[in-house]
Amino acid sequence: MIKFLLIISFLLCFTSRAQTKITFSYDAAGNQTSRILCINCLSKTAKEVKEIEVITNDDLDPFFEKDVISYYPNPVKEELYLQWQLIKENYVTSVNVYSVTGQLLRSYSGNERLNSLNIPFQTYPAGFYLVLLSYKDGGEKSIKIIKQ
Repeated sequence: MIKFLLIISFLLCFTSRAQTKITFSYDAAGNQTSRILCINCLSKTAKEVKEIEVITNDDLDPFFEKDVISYYPNPVKEELYLQWQLIKENYVTSVNVYSVTGQLLRSYSGNERLNSLNIPFQTYPAGFYLVLLSYKDGGEKSIKIIKQ
């Protein structure tokens, strides 16, 4: 009798519906707009799930619409090469290199006429670093760099 009840309870566990779920809605910027408790929700079927085969440039959200920032190599061994093309009259006012702990290691300023910069990494130990570009209009862009 105990085996029979054990088998019945085991089967009930597998045939019962999923637990209650909370569903979220988001706006175009990615901010959560609503949270709804859904007691008898059905999960998404395979038809509702969008399959992505290839990522195109239209799928990516740029930080700035026309600004282009290139950097290589990452991971870096000796020197990091930065190059940027900014729109309108915007320019890079300073480039700062930070350690993982937030310590300022090096600062480059006076880059109004430049559109590229070489940052030596030979003296830094292996690890993670942050390169922060500050713009004339107050904007900033950070880049994570790995030093081998």
